[in-house]
Amino acid sequence: MTQAASETPHDLGKRVAALALGAIGVVYGDIGTSPLYTIKETFGVHGVAATPENVLGVLSLVFWSLVMIVSVKYAGFIMRADNKGEGGIMALTALAQRSMRSMPAARWWVAVLGLFGAALFFGDGVITPAISVLSAVEGIEVAAPALQPYVVPLTAVIIVLLFAFQRRGTGKVGAVFGPVMALWFCALAALGVMHVAGHPQVLLALSPHHAVAFFLHNGWEAFFALGSVVLCITGAEALYADMGHFGKRPIRMSWFNFVLPALVLNYFGQGALLLADPRAVQNPFYLLVPQPLLYPMIALATAATVIASQAVISGAFSVTREAIQLGYLPRMQVRHTSRETMGQIYLPWINRMLLVLTLAVVLGFRSSSNLAAAYGIAVVGTMTIDSVLVMIVFRRLWQWSWPKVGAVGLVFLAVDFAFLAANADKVEHGGWFPLVLGAVIFTLMATWRRGRELVMREIKQSGLALEPFIANIAEHPPLRVPGTAVFLTANQEAVPHALLHNLKHNKVLHERNVLLTVETLDTPTAEPDERIELQALGNDFFRLLLRVGFAEDPDVPAMLGKCAMKGLGFDLMDTTFFLSRETVVATDRPGMALWRDKLFAFMSRNAMPATAFFRIPGNRLIELGTQVEI
Repeated sequence: MTQAASETPHDLGKRVAALALGAIGVVYGDIGTSPLYTIKETFGVHGVAATPENVLGVLSLVFWSLVMIVSVKYAGFIMRADNKGEGGIMALTALAQRSMRSMPAARWWVAVLGLFGAALFFGDGVITPAISVLSAVEGIEVAAPALQPYVVPLTAVIIVLLFAFQRRGTGKVGAVFGPVMALWFCALAALGVMHVAGHPQVLLALSPHHAVAFFLHNGWEAFFALGSVVLCITGAEALYADMGHFGKRPIRMSWFNFVLPALVLNYFGQGALLLADPRAVQNPFYLLVPQPLLYPMIALATAATVIASQAVISGAFSVTREAIQLGYLPRMQVRHTSRETMGQIYLPWINRMLLVLTLAVVLGFRSSSNLAAAYGIAVVGTMTIDSVLVMIVFRRLWQWSWPKVGAVGLVFLAVDFAFLAANADKVEHGGWFPLVLGAVIFTLMATWRRGRELVMREIKQSGLALEPFIANIAEHPPLRVPGTAVFLTANQEAVPHALLHNLKHNKVLHERNVLLTVETLDTPTAEPDERIELQALGNDFFRLLLRVGFAEDPDVPAMLGKCAMKGLGFDLMDTTFFLSRETVVATDRPGMALWRDKLFAFMSRNAMPATAFFRIPGNRLIELGTQVEI
């Protein structure tokens, strides 16, 4: 009997409730800290006037944005498009590409969309810690205006500590994330209720006609206000990206029953405050707080923003690993920070890069208001790409009818493009940053992918056909030595360069020779029956294919230990691994521009060795160099 079958309804309810609490701590940290700056930016220095009609109009826009984007689009539709239970931009891209196996050109465009979406997500990983922590620390300006010069230095210190902690993992403190964020949302709701009770007329904003009236009365000014309203949905993609960790039901349960009501109450509470005192636009969130509770609230807000930043940084680690496995980034060191949870990982190089960029953003923009423009474009860009990719999945993979796809897609894309257009005027005021960062990361990923294709092309063109080689070995046998030789190769149809070098220089061949290829699937995990594929080629030559999912770490020795069930056992003490290490030389050959060839060569030189990535023991390894011109 399986665990699920033996689980009582009471036990199932407790497990779902525990997952829902965990989701509150991890999934909703980003969107949960949006009340710190959304209303402030919409009515701030560059926003609309805080008249009663505008307040009701903006509150209506915020409410219906949360309903349409988070509740309907992500919780209702996009979360259906899971890749074996996993979500996120890379999982969605792989799913969309799978539906277009017979359309190479379309697959390429889907890959381009997915790569740029992932690149924008890295921008989110830089901006979220900066804007979240800045907006929390800016509360001391309300409590003690004389401390204003210390906001940026204090923010920088908190961010340095945040990134320094990443190497320890979230396992030790992850248990407190849920309770702290639950307390945060309770505080949001309580502050909102206090002020809504005094001005219940703000509840009229639940009607969408106030949003329509807002556009009719303000024209283009109302349209560009959408560029600030969009801040209320930052972090919505986390519902989809973290689906594999918590499951659909706990994420939806915590959203509809707890997070959404708390957010709406707080936004409406800020609106009630503005109705009572329009001068509160300078910082409506902290002006909601009674004076004696201001410093505790600043501390709680800082804790909440740190948790929100932690979740986004962890997401950047996960996206990076998936991109590495799918062949879009060079191999990097991946450390596991938990023995119980596979998804808790730490990538030192990515952590250092995010730290430097986040500090540069804090020191360059210096306030959450200056960062708001950059944040909106990063968020809406990724959401728009999600909409396009999920429509492809609905049509191609799930065979939805064109009218159904068109109706759903028209609504989603109309909203996304409205938000995107509203942010267009902010490009020169900071919105350029995520676009430039996204373009740089996209270029790196596209160059690595194309470079690997060119390297494989050169290797295949210069390789010897395998089957005639084995036949020739049988007719003219060389000296065979005891043991097993494993040759890592990406081309199963050609003789590995390492095998040829060994035979040419050492004049010997091992008793057993295994041509090993590790293949990454377009699914998060590989099924047990597809992990190992073995083929005997004759004369004690074997072709071995090991498959892993893009969310798994390839451990070659561990997988070889399971080959005995396929009829080929391995004694690692009697096994030698051979690997050809390619030295890439940039040339003016057709394929890529020379500067991209040089960029790829640089990335290749600095990539983590395949042997370490595949966890091959160094004392059982022989590496042979080969030069490849691209």
